[in-house]
Amino acid sequence: MDQQNPLDPQGQPPSPPREDMIACLMALEAALLPCLPARELQAIDRSPHSSHPIDAEGHAKDFMEAAKKLQLYFTGLQREDKPTRAETLRKEIILMEEELKIKSELIGKQERLIEGWRKELKDQLDKHNTELERV
Repeated sequence: MDQQNPLDPQGQPPSPPREDMIACLMALEAALLPCLPARELQAIDRSPHSSHPIDAEGHAKDFMEAAKKLQLYFTGLQREDKPTRAETLRKEIILMEEELKIKSELIGKQERLIEGWRKELKDQLDKHNTELERV
């Protein structure tokens, strides 16, 4: 993890993984979505049967469902590998709150101990003053 990210051939640092995944999915969608009905149309044009039904809407729906599943999968991978900034901050806040609670308890114990010592010292002082007054 200490290693620096290598530069790409153009001298630019690589983009974050999430942006790479989103760019990949958008490129996939841009490349394939228009092709699905077109391929079917091309096949129909070459077919001797001119009344062949075209289900472009069904193809588009199937493709979009597959793209959504891929997107959810990649997003899930990104979340497993690297928590979001908000999740990281929540964890840090929880740890800080636990540390604050432990330190507050420790301070409370030390304050009670100091009060006990003050009482003992006051009792000893009173005892010594009483002893001195008798002498």
